[in-house]
Amino acid sequence: MDKPFLIYKLDAATIGEIVKDPPAPHRHEYEELIVLLEGTPEHFIDFRKQTILSPAIIYVSKGKIHQFMPDLQTRGWLIQYQNEFAPQSSFHFYSNFADTIHYSLPQHTCHNRLDTLCSLIYEDFTANPPRYQVIKHLLLALLIQIDSDHTLQIAESKTASNSYISTFDKFLKLVETNYKQAESVQFYADQLNTSARNLNLICRSVFDKSVSEIIEDRKLIEAKQLIVSTDKTISEIGFEVGYNEKSYFTRVFSKREGITPTEFKKKAVALLQ
Repeated sequence: MDKPFLIYKLDAATIGEIVKDPPAPHRHEYEELIVLLEGTPEHFIDFRKQTILSPAIIYVSKGKIHQFMPDLQTRGWLIQYQNEFAPQSSFHFYSNFADTIHYSLPQHTCHNRLDTLCSLIYEDFTANPPRYQVIKHLLLALLIQIDSDHTLQIAESKTASNSYISTFDKFLKLVETNYKQAESVQFYADQLNTSARNLNLICRSVFDKSVSEIIEDRKLIEAKQLIVSTDKTISEIGFEVGYNEKSYFTRVFSKREGITPTEFKKKAVALLQ
């Protein structure tokens, strides 16, 4: 990707070409955001296939192995950008804690706003020359709108209050700094001036996972990135993400992923050949 930013309109002609000649699973060096307005595409990421109901947002962070397989009714927008082009995006940060980021959009108002913002971005991108400074601001507005709508959905559909979401975000930032060390749940609770029980309640309310599960997920997501993108041994990777014994790292990885780290590497290499 030579340009810092690209946007494609997923209209009938574009989708027809993709369905006729679907791309193979691939790993790219940029961020990808799909604003899905219509259709029921399938999305393959890190060896898992999901059917996505529209309207929805799909985010794929740099380095992930994925394949987007639309049906003929799929409509929307595909945006690709270098992370430096939109460093304020929370998507990149949250992708460290989840293998895949996709969620439904509320109908009507939100749906229409996002389509309008994408249309404005497309207009500036297709100008000669592209107006990248304007695109930066519009992309930021799009990302903020998505993040705002999703936060509101969490607050309305779960027991998560705004204070829970704020504490949860602080917790994730602490994990990002400390996940390679063997810190306990109590360590994170103390840092946030709360109890371990309350922190677990917050995490389950916002993310449907316990504190320990989120920390483990962060370790394994980093491990998978290293397995795919480096020549380090499995032992070296396990040690780098905080597992002192290869056997324990392999056991945890196999339990979560259904295959060993070595098998994961073989599948990734085979897919990308």
